[in-house]
Amino acid sequence: MKSLRLEAVASLVKKNCNVLDVGTDHAYLPIILSKTGKCQSIIASDVSNNALSYGEANLKKYHITNVKLVLSDGLKNIKDKYDTLTICGMGTYTIIDILKSGYLPKNIIISSNNDLYTLRCYLNSINYKIMKEIIIYENEKYYDIISYEKGQEKLSYYQKLYGKSNDKKYFKYLLHKETYIFKKSKNFKTLKNIIYLFLKTI
Repeated sequence: MKSLRLEAVASLVKKNCNVLDVGTDHAYLPIILSKTGKCQSIIASDVSNNALSYGEANLKKYHITNVKLVLSDGLKNIKDKYDTLTICGMGTYTIIDILKSGYLPKNIIISSNNDLYTLRCYLNSINYKIMKEIIIYENEKYYDIISYEKGQEKLSYYQKLYGKSNDKKYFKYLLHKETYIFKKSKNFKTLKNIIYLFLKTI
């Protein structure tokens, strides 16, 4: 069950908080959080009964008794109070639909698997600011984990596009990716991206 990505998500959760993990699937993140002992309460929700069955089995397997399983489409059926929301392993547009479906707490932690520009733009538009970004390389893939808190901030175009982390290995990966795109398209907007990314790798 060891997952660098989920452990990184858990590291961004504050002490003594009440966590809601949406799209919990097999409840791995709630299990990790429970083992840290830093949460007052943990809710694990999913739209799938089948996923919750696996989650329930895993909770029993790891002897976890303080996680509440809830069947819910996004935030719609959540009745318990929570001050921290985690959403991991979904696409940006699914995540945005979830964010629109109910109450949004002060703290939100998200790991989207695509279109981070649209995600950052949306959270910025509803007055959430980026507190921290962690880049994790696992299973030959980069994961961007973003911790948000209620509040306004002004982001540059490139901060919306590439984030606020200072991970040089990640920026080198993005530089290689954008260079490949430029060679194919000869789009000079991409060339500007390459210059920005190159400066971030120095």
